[in-house]
Amino acid sequence: MSKLIAIRHGQSIWNAENRFTGWVDVGLSDQGIEEAKISGELIKNLNLNFDVYFTSYLKRAINTLEIIMKVTKKKNKFIKAWQLNERHYGSLTGLNKAETKKKIGDKKFNTYRRSWNIPPPNLDKDSKYSSHQDKLYKDLKNIPSSESLKDTYERVVPYFEKNMLNQIKQRKNIILSAHGNTIRALGKKIFNISDENINLLEIPTGNPLVIEFDDTGNFKDAKYLDESRQKEIIFNK
Repeated sequence: MSKLIAIRHGQSIWNAENRFTGWVDVGLSDQGIEEAKISGELIKNLNLNFDVYFTSYLKRAINTLEIIMKVTKKKNKFIKAWQLNERHYGSLTGLNKAETKKKIGDKKFNTYRRSWNIPPPNLDKDSKYSSHQDKLYKDLKNIPSSESLKDTYERVVPYFEKNMLNQIKQRKNIILSAHGNTIRALGKKIFNISDENINLLEIPTGNPLVIEFDDTGNFKDAKYLDESRQKEIIFNK
């Protein structure tokens, strides 16, 4: 049996400002740093050995993982992958969520934010928030200008199947420090959630989600370590 601990990074500066972040590389807020420290303590208390560590290209996830590894006194190397980045929010990037909802209306706002396969309008490639201008992605050919959750799923899940699932079948324990929609996409696959209901899966910041697998890599169970901040985990729905 093996465990995958999937953790959404601690609160970021733009989370605190209620802004759509996506691929913009913002740092953790003071609260986010504390959430990462608490996550480290919760993981440390499991008394498990971890074999592999994964994160995205974005520093809020990287820094969360670094804090966790410091608290747990692990000095292992970790793997960074752009495929584990947050969903790209297109032209919504940088906008305040409450102001945007008021401007475009509830229906369109909810469609862009939580539908399965409808992305927001593209972000202009000349925008200061565009990843096309970011040196992090100079070797990436197909940089997105907007993504639906389906688009995010189609990069996250193949990466999981290629790079993590074999580790799980070898009974290795993994820590993944990533993003709300990264983990939502992965949860859709692992928990067998329908297109219609995936919007119901909420992923809180800085709360480790422990996912257990049997020796053949099949899902067994899942729980949040901080029960006071847990959200409902939906299965086969």
